[in-house]
Amino acid sequence: MTTRIAILDDYFNKALGSAPWDSLSDCEVKTFDTYIDSEDKIVAALQGFKVVACMRERTRFPATVINRLPDLKLLLTTGHRNAAIDMQAARACGIDVCGVNMLGYPAAEHAVALMLALAKRIPWEDRAMKLGGWQHDFSEFLGGKTLGILGLGRLGKYVARVGLAMDMNVIAWGRSLTDEIAAAEGVTRVECNQLFRDSDYVSLQVVLSDETRGMVGANELGLMKPSAYLINTSRGPVCNEAALVDTLQRGAIAGAAIDVFGIEPLPRNHPFRKLDNVILTGHTGYVVREAWAMGYGGMVDDIRSWLDGIPGNVINP
Repeated sequence: MTTRIAILDDYFNKALGSAPWDSLSDCEVKTFDTYIDSEDKIVAALQGFKVVACMRERTRFPATVINRLPDLKLLLTTGHRNAAIDMQAARACGIDVCGVNMLGYPAAEHAVALMLALAKRIPWEDRAMKLGGWQHDFSEFLGGKTLGILGLGRLGKYVARVGLAMDMNVIAWGRSLTDEIAAAEGVTRVECNQLFRDSDYVSLQVVLSDETRGMVGANELGLMKPSAYLINTSRGPVCNEAALVDTLQRGAIAGAAIDVFGIEPLPRNHPFRKLDNVILTGHTGYVVREAWAMGYGGMVDDIRSWLDGIPGNVINP
């Protein structure tokens, strides 16, 4: 019997070319290149699929969806945790959830790229050149500027190392960050409010949780210098979007660079799209060719093992 496999959230149709899906014998693979925006639509679209491959924390699989997919037996996700999947509900329905490795630092690289784009005014200069202009505005020298990192974990440390290499003054705050851990990275630990007051660039590098949801709001944004920039490559809900929109519309800070949003894909009429002091990317921090090959390649391997009766990398044992 043919095993039907669904690949979700393949927004620009690169999944099939990123891994040897055709090596899976007796399997039919279908990709979905648009976001499925309701539980009823998800259930309708996935009827008859035994295997579903998804990107971490994109399409949601709560119990109310899982319980309505009787054919589903294997759910694959990039990463080894996925808050969008009800792991217990999947196990109760006899569904194996398998996680695959991805590259460790693309999102941190993206944060650095966005900081450089803001400092060197690259999007604005590019637009001016294409309109026939020349030398649109001043850029900024990053040496001596203060980079504040909210969350000095694995990705935060990567961003810190790059900032230090560019002779920036790097400060950080985290709930469990100690002076000793910060000092070992060449970073100064400060209190949260001081980080927002003193930084020329604030990079959000925290994991989304109940504690971090909305942790950057009107108060924190109000502490920032009028010349400062905010960079968010972590998760959209870490920052209160309404407060950030208001701050940017008033010009209370110089600008922002945002890769992650409360609703993804970002609605076409979202006010972020109308702001001239914002760089926007569509959650592309993880959209890296090498990461795609690793992630989807791992999924193909896990499907093959699962078809052979030896499921691997199960994250809901």
